[in-house]
Amino acid sequence: MDTTVNTVISQTRHAVLRHPRVALALLSLSQLLIALDATIVFVALDAMGAHLRVDAQHLQWIISGYSVAFGGRLLLGGRCAYLLGRRRMYVLGMALFGLASLIGGFAHHAWMLIAARAGQGIAAALLFPATLSLINNCYREGAERNRALAIWSMASAGGLAAGALLGGVLTQWLGWNWVLWVMVPIAWPCALLATRFLPLDMRGDAKQR
Repeated sequence: MDTTVNTVISQTRHAVLRHPRVALALLSLSQLLIALDATIVFVALDAMGAHLRVDAQHLQWIISGYSVAFGGRLLLGGRCAYLLGRRRMYVLGMALFGLASLIGGFAHHAWMLIAARAGQGIAAALLFPATLSLINNCYREGAERNRALAIWSMASAGGLAAGALLGGVLTQWLGWNWVLWVMVPIAWPCALLATRFLPLDMRGDAKQR
């Protein structure tokens, strides 16, 4: 996994960003969503189980479906970012993230919710290496890149910390569905804005092993 992700990151072409702050905001929001989605469902599990009539044993798959899909597809995400382009994978990952979140919120059966969570995990696996590589290729080595990486890392930490709190508030006031639907108005606008504010990079060599 490390070899493929490092191959994506190590390319030295630096894109010219006309709006570096907007680009960094988009990249940080993707990391925020990845981290937020890992913890936001914790408080909502009881409500999900009651509505879907799922026992405690199967509720674990609502959490594991995301983490297993994310970890298991991270290598694929890094390879796709290299072969198909980082911006393409960012747009695809965000679009898939929003779609999976929308479907999960409408789930009436446990398997639908678990499948939607797995879809979110796959989307996160596409986003993570593409986002990190974009930062390393769009911001110059030194203070500029260090600052971008610091903000990107803070977004991840903030997402993990805010997930449980936000999940509790949404579940209490709007219903458990909103712990999934809240991702949609973030993911889809980011996917659209990325086509304008993130650079379109060249594809990698498909023959390279």
